[in-house]
Amino acid sequence: MIRSIICNLMLCGALLAQSISLVSKANKSAGTPANGANATIHAVPVHYQPDRFAGRAGEYYRLIWGIDSISVKTAEAGEMIRFTYRVTNPDRAKLLVDKRLEPSMIDEKAHVKLVVPIVDKVGKLRQTSTPQAGKTYWVLFSNKGGFVKRGDRVNVVIGTFHANGLVVD
Repeated sequence: MIRSIICNLMLCGALLAQSISLVSKANKSAGTPANGANATIHAVPVHYQPDRFAGRAGEYYRLIWGIDSISVKTAEAGEMIRFTYRVTNPDRAKLLVDKRLEPSMIDEKAHVKLVVPIVDKVGKLRQTSTPQAGKTYWVLFSNKGGFVKRGDRVNVVIGTFHANGLVVD
């Protein structure tokens, strides 16, 4: 473990040195002074996306609850939060589509508990059909007031199913 951390740090250092040398070469070719008096260093944008959750958590959801590809995203200009998952084992995932259970999303930082809204002529905004392997299912939570924002960590609770620390995209 420590060895991999050291290797990662060495790799990051090498990449940083390489990008600085590329910027300095570009500045020299552009006619900027060699002493760097008026030289500006332009940062290279990093598109690093952290994992939604640790590898073991993903394995836990797949083995115990029969789901994977869990995501939480804002929808409808932030007025709704969409929780999606893909079913890998329909027998284990039956609890997630049970009509009798009330799903909720909890944001401890904002001190709110979001619920599934009920719309006239449509009903609850969640899928409750029999789960099938390979299909993606969703639950919409009402975020009236915009308390939950992108980047927040939320917990999704459906009966005894708990998905803690999911990041809202």
